[in-house]
Amino acid sequence: MKIVVIGTGYVGLVTGTCFAEVGIDVICVDIDANKIENLKKGILPIYEPGLEALVTKNVAKGRLHFSTSLQESIAGAHVAFIAVGTPPGEDGRADLKYVIAVATEIGQYMNGYGVIVTKSTVPVGTATKVNEAIKLALLKRGVSFEYDVASNPEFLKEGAAIDDFLKPDRIVVGVSSTRAEEVMRKLYKPFLLNGHPIIFMDVPSAEMTKYAANSMLATKISFINDIANLCEIVGADVNMVRKGIGSDARIGHKFIYPGIGYGGSCFPKDVKALIKTAAQNGYKMQLLEAVEAVNEQQKAVLFTKIMNRFQGDILGKTFAMWGLSFKPNTDDMREAPSLVLIEKIIQAGGQVQVFDPVAMNEARHIIGDIVKYSDTEYEALEGADALLIVTEWADFRSPDFNRIKELLLHPIVFDGRNIFDGRELNELGFEYYGIGTK
Repeated sequence: MKIVVIGTGYVGLVTGTCFAEVGIDVICVDIDANKIENLKKGILPIYEPGLEALVTKNVAKGRLHFSTSLQESIAGAHVAFIAVGTPPGEDGRADLKYVIAVATEIGQYMNGYGVIVTKSTVPVGTATKVNEAIKLALLKRGVSFEYDVASNPEFLKEGAAIDDFLKPDRIVVGVSSTRAEEVMRKLYKPFLLNGHPIIFMDVPSAEMTKYAANSMLATKISFINDIANLCEIVGADVNMVRKGIGSDARIGHKFIYPGIGYGGSCFPKDVKALIKTAAQNGYKMQLLEAVEAVNEQQKAVLFTKIMNRFQGDILGKTFAMWGLSFKPNTDDMREAPSLVLIEKIIQAGGQVQVFDPVAMNEARHIIGDIVKYSDTEYEALEGADALLIVTEWADFRSPDFNRIKELLLHPIVFDGRNIFDGRELNELGFEYYGIGTK
């Protein structure tokens, strides 16, 4: 079986590599010639644990190929995945120009039956637009081929994407014909041998499933953050509350960890897009609007704690920041709370010394030299008035607290992810400020 994956960003590269890993012949296509040349050399445009080794392995085995030519790659392909970006527009809706451009190009070059699959996160109705673009391109060529358009949303967690793809909780596929279902079932057969479920449904439902899933997870995060803020006011400890409610099987422990808000390429974008989709159809998503508002507010919580501690004046103060990426095990800083915190501290006259295990280069690309970059987490502490925990990297969970105390000008910790035990730090002589704790 041969497949083509158009787009070598996060989703496209993981998708193509993991299909190659189970023995499928894969061509990943991208218009960025420099990116393609780097991929051929084993140089990846993203950081994802385990991905580089799999790319190198499958290129060497001749199962994974990279190309800038969709015209040459599409010939004989059984399935073509559209995995290009769908960035949010100014009004929050997903921008589909890249998806439609790829669909048009597929129509210009396809030479027989194939299943065209939207892998990118796209709003309900996108498959219809893809179908129209392909049909128009074929009409202009004066040819006619049978094809199907399907939806196969991804459910990859950055930092754990390889396992998520190779050992999926579920595989969701939206199809409109028995033929397309047979092709997709054959494609995913290697992943079903261990009992992983594949769920077939109509195309609009598959498109909606992705947005509904991410919006539900974002809702859980904003809910526990709202509860954390109330806990501080009434004197409760959100860490205890979280354990109490998480033991209820109907709620569970996942995604109820308080912090300084969610970020990344998915949750913020998808919540906004679903709100916009509802508005376009005359419906108001009141709950999701609140989820988004709480999240934006939460990104400023740590800064508020800092200003309260320093009586509203941080002019000339220096802060050590551990963590830049929006979550551990990725260099992704899109919508990262660290960006909001850095901006607010600098605007208030403070300085920031940062360290992140993998996101330093990405930070330089996004914010330049407005912060001081440190080679280690301990170097970032030198001459700092306080430590800020912004990303819950495993590297930070069991540090040398005596060394931290020696390097800081003042033994103050603002823990935006509640990775430390506040009572323990108090006993060690630190001032500790967590989220939703006493």
